[in-house]
Amino acid sequence: MRPEILVGVERRRRWTEEQKLRILAEVGVEGASVSDVARRHDLARQHLYQWRSCFRRRLPVVDPGVRFLPVEHTDDENAAPGTDQVEIVLRNGRMIRIAGNPAEAALARIIRIAETA
Repeated sequence: MRPEILVGVERRRRWTEEQKLRILAEVGVEGASVSDVARRHDLARQHLYQWRSCFRRRLPVVDPGVRFLPVEHTDDENAAPGTDQVEIVLRNGRMIRIAGNPAEAALARIIRIAETA
């Protein structure tokens, strides 16, 4: 019996964690869906869902990469009087608007979810 030699592009690819995170960060930027990003990188949608699930399970309770910076309060004529609102723009282009005064742990969790979603 002779061994069969397959010629062509190997479909099994290896992705580093940095590559996976970079690809996952594209979801939601400028309205890109999971399907759009998967198609762009020639992946099945399920790969992105699996990667996201895997990263979520491995995230610590408090992400040491999340840092809080001092902010200045400015008068915004669009804001309702008496309401505090914070607007955070993430590295992946997503924006989070929060009213009130959430706890730091809750805010860190919201940021982490928005960055990895």
